[in-house]
Amino acid sequence: MQEKEEILEVLEFKNSLKKNTAILGFDYGSKRLGVAVSDLLRIIATSYKIVYRTDFEKDIQEIKKIIEAKEVGGIVYGLPLQMNGEEGDIAKEVRTFAEKVFQATNLPYTFWDERLSSSAMENFLIKEVDMNRKRRKEVLDSSAASFILQGFLDRLSFIS
Repeated sequence: MQEKEEILEVLEFKNSLKKNTAILGFDYGSKRLGVAVSDLLRIIATSYKIVYRTDFEKDIQEIKKIIEAKEVGGIVYGLPLQMNGEEGDIAKEVRTFAEKVFQATNLPYTFWDERLSSSAMENFLIKEVDMNRKRRKEVLDSSAASFILQGFLDRLSFIS
């Protein structure tokens, strides 16, 4: 049943998007928001930047700039589920943040399971790129956002 619900959510999100618009991917954090963006064909996710969070008004100004610059039609938020699949306090924060961004932008949004995305990206940056700790810290959030968004785009491509 879970997979059927996921397909319906992804299809509903896909149908709410305007043609030839990008999708933003967010890796939420209380101090940093990792940002990735898709191409207009929604095939490839690319790390874009890190928004260093201060207060919501400044955060939303920065998000709106990105939306305009990148021709964004929707947003995917990484949802940090617990290993047993349940939502904890951080997942609730993500949902609250997503609703506030929706109120400010009116862009459709959805969530994607982000379990282990940061760990996967950190391992990749260590083993495959041989990136030092300082540089990893600088790019990890946006890389995790890219990982989340790419997973979603891959799923999106299989749903008609």
